[in-house]
Amino acid sequence: MLTISSPDFKNNEVLPAKFTGEGQNISPALNWSDIPANAASLAVIMDDPDAPSGLFTHWIIFNISPDSKSLPQAIPNKLKMENGSMQGKNTAGTIGYYGPYPPPGLPHRYQFHLYALDKMIDAKPGATRKEVLEAMHGHIILSTMITGIYQRTHR
Repeated sequence: MLTISSPDFKNNEVLPAKFTGEGQNISPALNWSDIPANAASLAVIMDDPDAPSGLFTHWIIFNISPDSKSLPQAIPNKLKMENGSMQGKNTAGTIGYYGPYPPPGLPHRYQFHLYALDKMIDAKPGATRKEVLEAMHGHIILSTMITGIYQRTHR
């Protein structure tokens, strides 16, 4: 069974401030295991389903090698990585990781979805969430998720 975890936060617990717009705004490390043998690529999409304007996508990275076991902290915000993986455009319109910065008030959930795919997807670097999901359609073998919680308490 496909699993995802992070050394930086536990599932359904607080995402440390260093990974948010109030901190260093860097991506947390992610680890995974039990990748299906027939997986040809992996993808990670991070969303905030609690955003006031509706679903807000904070990060898209795809065509990750199924041989990899993790993503390190602080993935650079660039279109194409040395290992061949690519990053998409977040809802803010930028490339790469865009840390949580919810309005003050209630906590928000930040869901890191990991997808095991049966092919390298045909999406260009800088693709939107919609374009990546369309390219993934019919090619998802398994998926799983880890959730970090973050609440901004002051203005």
